[in-house]
Amino acid sequence: MTNWPVILNIAKTHLLTKLKSTLTAALGVTFGIGAYITLVSFMTGLNTMLDDLILNQTPHVHLYNEVKPTEKQPVARFDEIQQSFQFIHSVKPKQNQKKIHNALPILQYLKEDKKVKGATPQARAQIFYISGAIELGGNLIGVDIMQEVKLSNIRDYIAQGTPEDLKNSDTGILLGAGLAKKMSLKIGDRVQVSTIKGDLFPLKIVGIYQSGLADVDNSQSFVNLKTVQRILGETQNYVTDINVKLNEINDAPEYSKKLASLFSITATSINEANAQFETGTTIRNLITYAVSITLLIVAGFGIYNILNMLIYEKMKDIAILKAIGFSGNDVQLIFMSQAMIIGLVGGLLGLLVGFGCAVLIDHAPFKTEALPTIDTFPVNFSVSYYIIGIVFALVSTFIAGYLPANKARKIDPVKIIRGT
Repeated sequence: MTNWPVILNIAKTHLLTKLKSTLTAALGVTFGIGAYITLVSFMTGLNTMLDDLILNQTPHVHLYNEVKPTEKQPVARFDEIQQSFQFIHSVKPKQNQKKIHNALPILQYLKEDKKVKGATPQARAQIFYISGAIELGGNLIGVDIMQEVKLSNIRDYIAQGTPEDLKNSDTGILLGAGLAKKMSLKIGDRVQVSTIKGDLFPLKIVGIYQSGLADVDNSQSFVNLKTVQRILGETQNYVTDINVKLNEINDAPEYSKKLASLFSITATSINEANAQFETGTTIRNLITYAVSITLLIVAGFGIYNILNMLIYEKMKDIAILKAIGFSGNDVQLIFMSQAMIIGLVGGLLGLLVGFGCAVLIDHAPFKTEALPTIDTFPVNFSVSYYIIGIVFALVSTFIAGYLPANKARKIDPVKIIRGT
């Protein structure tokens, strides 16, 4: 029967008598795990920030009327020429209204669907922004701003002002940051918008919107839904787009197909809208985890070398232990215990070092015009990384200790005492 108190006491004595070697082994584990935690926290934090920059501004499902050519051309409707070859040149898109005809029933359907977290109507208008002699083309989007705040993080992209300021102003506008800069406008100023028909409407700037995407910020602004309807001379049921947020983002592809079939409308899922971006995200994640795994493997070899040397330094101790009656299994357990103690202590210190470095990075200033609401570098403090770190520390030290300890178990004490 194994006498664990004796084995652990001998293991402790060995570790303390060779304190320099013990500290070297523990620090090898500490810095390996600490570097892993720091790297993976920082890299995944950056990846999440880049993902959010795009995905947070993209609905899970986007409903709209797409402008496209008529599927069945008039010439194909004549029975007399059905058997003939038909050559049609310069096919033009048919005259489609941008309005979603059954928008209110669709919104009601989405509201009652348990898969849907929420749906927001929008009305888009192509307009010109006019300030003094400057005239810039762009888009004006009418939204239910408080519903947008509830279902997305649009508040994070309002660099100046608040969503409530827009809600409380029928003539207010959240002006794109690029437009504000080009036209030298600020909160409280007025900008005129002109429809393609030439009608002018003055709007008061109540906030500055900055998405971080230059093309968007140079052309897009937000107003209340009823403001766009009034500017276009449309009724309150005028809706050009419906943005849907689902409870599960993975349901988006199938759900978009269902809506397109059910309501005879164009429905684009977030996967279709960001196919190229998703490819980039996958590659970045692969690089992150490849680097992290490589770092752990390198740390593991370092741990093995240190523990291997530590055990070989104890050869005479092994001989003495066997000579006084300890079995090979007892010797193996003594050195395995040392390895696991080093792994546990070094791993816990590594978690603290990694966490400390991650906190320092998280508080390091990071200012960029593209991301106005971010003040420091993004760091991901996911608990899973810390669990992986301590598990790897224990597993690696177990393997690193087992191989030389297994060899120590088979050592003939007589040969060591003779010095052969």
